[in-house]
Amino acid sequence: MTDVADGLVFNPPPGWPKPPAAWRPPASWTPDPAWPAAPAGWQLWVSGDAGLTLPQPESELTAPVDEPTSATVHASARESFLESENAELRAQLAAARSGESDYVELDDARVLQEVGIYRYHHPLEDAALYRERLDAIEARIAEVVKADLAIVKSNLFTFDNSLAKGRRMTGDLSRLMLRAYNAEADNSIRSLKVGNVQTARKRLDASRTAIAKLGSLMEMRISDEFHNLRVEEIELTADWLMKKQEEREAEREERAKLREERRVEKELAEERARLDKERQHLLNTLNALRASGGDDLDLARRLADVDTAIADNDFRAANIRAGYIYVISNRGAFGQDVVKIGLTRRLEPTERVAELSGASVPFRFDIHTLYFSEDAVTLENELHKHFAERALNKANFRKEFFFASPAEVRDVLMEKVGNLLEFREHADATEYMQSVGRWPKGRDRSSESSAENS
Repeated sequence: MTDVADGLVFNPPPGWPKPPAAWRPPASWTPDPAWPAAPAGWQLWVSGDAGLTLPQPESELTAPVDEPTSATVHASARESFLESENAELRAQLAAARSGESDYVELDDARVLQEVGIYRYHHPLEDAALYRERLDAIEARIAEVVKADLAIVKSNLFTFDNSLAKGRRMTGDLSRLMLRAYNAEADNSIRSLKVGNVQTARKRLDASRTAIAKLGSLMEMRISDEFHNLRVEEIELTADWLMKKQEEREAEREERAKLREERRVEKELAEERARLDKERQHLLNTLNALRASGGDDLDLARRLADVDTAIADNDFRAANIRAGYIYVISNRGAFGQDVVKIGLTRRLEPTERVAELSGASVPFRFDIHTLYFSEDAVTLENELHKHFAERALNKANFRKEFFFASPAEVRDVLMEKVGNLLEFREHADATEYMQSVGRWPKGRDRSSESSAENS
């Protein structure tokens, strides 16, 4: 082919692939026969500056006679075009990842995973203080709008050679732009969920950028002060929603704790009444026997056992820190090597495990140990701290599930309390084993594989 003058760019006809910038055909290049024919008079090379077409040399359209076309040459051209397209797509992807793209991620699940644990933008003690701060921000926003400081615009734009008409037109358009911006801000706040503040902020930034582009002729843009106020409003609203959720969760847990304490108090009181009744019956029987000159050693031992039980019951009632540490697992619900470490003050700790095995989980929990401690509160806290890095719920550390095998918990528990009378390392998972063989095809290993991958 003939040499191509500098400043010319390749102008592919309709149906031809677009070549990379500053592309020059290799020696002996000819168009792929599979491409459509170029329209009559089509200029393959045009000026890159002025966009003017130049006469097309005959040698541009056909291969030299002494250098015939080949499949290798066509494949090379196609590969060159594909590489150019691939490079362009990679550049777009890089721009999107670096935040230079106008693309805004609206998938809340993905945003929450990328952001991770929620961090407060404006830490305050309770939701009421956030509400007060929001009221102050809303009042400030109204003041900025009233003072005509929300949007910046040129006052020198003329229309029909009239500065007054230009200012009127600029004012009308600025109010329209501000209304669109505020609509986007209000919509972002209304649709705000706990943790997706990043999406709302990006949407507002994109709206501001679009307004600046549309109003560039009149030097029109949302002012920094107003934009910062609306961003702070979004952040405070997100903080307020998170704080309200935390307070509701804390209240829910506190109510559950109070219900549990009242239930334990009732159980201890009923148990004390039963023991008192039994003790009085045994004492009356022994007194009657002794009054007649007899005695019963078995009744005397039973009376001593009742006295011991009464002392233990009184100790449990007086010492709210005493209770049972339980280590349980639910292989079918959470997979292998996931345990729950908790505390109960019930007289019968298995009743608490039975409650946890209710309708909220598909299978019953297996008990690995029930360990009574006079300071079960401290022991539970120490176990939770030891396995804190393995907590399933990283957003709410009051939950008690951990990625740990029962054997690992046993070893840590033995280090803190010494010997354990009973600990079952392996779970029966009876209901799970009876059910897994009847699950739909492909579902039988899902729970275990998810735990192993974790």
